Amino acid sequence: MKNSEIIEMTTAELIERVATEKSALNKLTMNHTVTPMENPMLISAARKTIARMMTEVRKRELTEKK
Repeated sequence: MKNSEIIEMTTAELIERVATEKSALNKLTMNHTVTPMENPMLISAARKTIARMMTEVRKRELTEKK
């Protein structure tokens, strides 16, 4: 997911999407520990996407307080 797509989402959508992405990441890591994945870089990409979304949520929280 690109940063421009993340910025266009509402805050509620972002929070909901973070929850779903975290559950998907947990499934990916569990599957990878049982049987190695063909492309383990998917785990890293998922973590980075979650971090981008969490950064945008935090940025919006800080701008609301000002």
